[in-house]
Amino acid sequence: MGKLSIINTLIIGSSILSYGSQTIAADIAAGEQIFNANCAACHAGGNNAIITEKTLKKDVLEAYSMNSIDAITTQVTNGKGAMPAFGGRLEAEDIENVANYVLSQAEQGW
Repeated sequence: MGKLSIINTLIIGSSILSYGSQTIAADIAAGEQIFNANCAACHAGGNNAIITEKTLKKDVLEAYSMNSIDAITTQVTNGKGAMPAFGGRLEAEDIENVANYVLSQAEQGW
């Protein structure tokens, strides 16, 4: 019974992990489209047309503790300072896709 219980636990656990990773996978291509339609006016090429020092470049995101999906998602959803809130305009999945796109581009140097 001990071995069977361990095997069942491993099978169930790996099924849950496999399913979970599929459900949280971001769609970078969709994030790029949403970025181009909603964000590029101010952030084309990872720049910032309003507050020039607050770009979406990797080092700046790190300096302002904006180098995580959660931080970017919160910023896009709620806005802050000169940035408007997109929580009422975009779906949560769209915002997550944009956040993943931004981090991906920052890692690649825009």
